[in-house]
Amino acid sequence: MSSTHKKVIVRKHDRDSISGHVAPANFVVDGKLELLNTSGNVVAIDLRDIKAVYFVREFSDTDLMLRKTFTTRPRTEGLWVRLKFKDNDVIEGILPNDLTQNPAEGFLMNPPDLRSNTQRVFVPREALTSVTVLAVIGSANRRRGSQPDARQVTLFEQ
Repeated sequence: MSSTHKKVIVRKHDRDSISGHVAPANFVVDGKLELLNTSGNVVAIDLRDIKAVYFVREFSDTDLMLRKTFTTRPRTEGLWVRLKFKDNDVIEGILPNDLTQNPAEGFLMNPPDLRSNTQRVFVPREALTSVTVLAVIGSANRRRGSQPDARQVTLFEQ
């Protein structure tokens, strides 16, 4: 196993969870999550059975996500989204502004509390009933102090 494998806890719809390691670049293959479990066996889990995949620092199932929503407006650049699961559970996170960076099978987002055990969360599309974009958080330095484009033609002269 290479050192680039990431620790994950896979939470299934039936509330069962599996701990293991995944390759971050291609952990979903043919609609299945490829996981090297803690026993050293490769397991393929169908995305239809998965509620969420938590990329964690340590294999501790107790504090996966204590805080599922932001308490204030996030400062990180990206799309602030609210994901609603089929079991009516709700989590919020930050997606990249460029949605082509997300895998086609689901959403890979940063959770509200990056200091917790959970560093990223992958949610398969099949596990969701709705995705709501709450805000587009842009870079602060682009908005402030930017000069209007001199090539822009004004419509109404004063």
